[in-house]
Amino acid sequence: MKRILSCMRRAMQEYAMIEKNELLAVGLSGGKDSVMLLYALHLLQYFYPVPYRLHALCIDMGFSGSNYEEIKVFCAKLHIPLTIIHTDIGQIVFDIRKEKNPCSLCSNLKRGALHNAALKLGCHKIAFGHHANDAIETLLLSMLYEAKISTFKPVTFLDRKQITLIRPMIYVWEKEIIYQANKLALPILPKTCPADGHTKRDEIKQLIRTMKKTVPDCEERLLKAIQNKDHLQLWFHLPHNDKDCRGT
Repeated sequence: MKRILSCMRRAMQEYAMIEKNELLAVGLSGGKDSVMLLYALHLLQYFYPVPYRLHALCIDMGFSGSNYEEIKVFCAKLHIPLTIIHTDIGQIVFDIRKEKNPCSLCSNLKRGALHNAALKLGCHKIAFGHHANDAIETLLLSMLYEAKISTFKPVTFLDRKQITLIRPMIYVWEKEIIYQANKLALPILPKTCPADGHTKRDEIKQLIRTMKKTVPDCEERLLKAIQNKDHLQLWFHLPHNDKDCRGT
């Protein structure tokens, strides 16, 4: 846990993620990343130089078989308030809309529900459990499917809702989260999403595994590239030169 806490503290301080005595909402899906985030933020409260309070927010997607009792017990042991927001997002995405690529719509609906729940609590800052691997995967997804060089930011301010999103685990690798979650026997909920294991992100994970066979440290290099703004070399052209040169 020391390494995870150290990496989180570094990210929180480098990007000034938390202000004194503010209420921090934590997006708690029940997966390993969000549960680890909540637990680590709880531990950091004891020695982080900026005091803060926590409130866990859990979006119930409405999937059959979902059970949040272990999460309730976990939050109670940590003395962290928990709010579960019951929604029909699962039904909207898979039964009504029948989305072939459900992740985008699902993500937008979850974010909206989470933002509204946080605002009802008077909270204007939400922490997410995105880690270093997520940043790399998002970069490759953006490049390969959107023709953009982009990934999420450590701190994002949403002007329309006056909410700030923070990601304290950006320097933490997924393998460290898996190891510690198993070691600590954290209450990880089983996955109930019908699309789990069949998404574009899963394809990118497999692509990275293939890349590592040739470049073992490719993940570390990609993460460093995301931060290397002083050596960003891209092509820029004038609007009047925007001509189709593909031979058609």
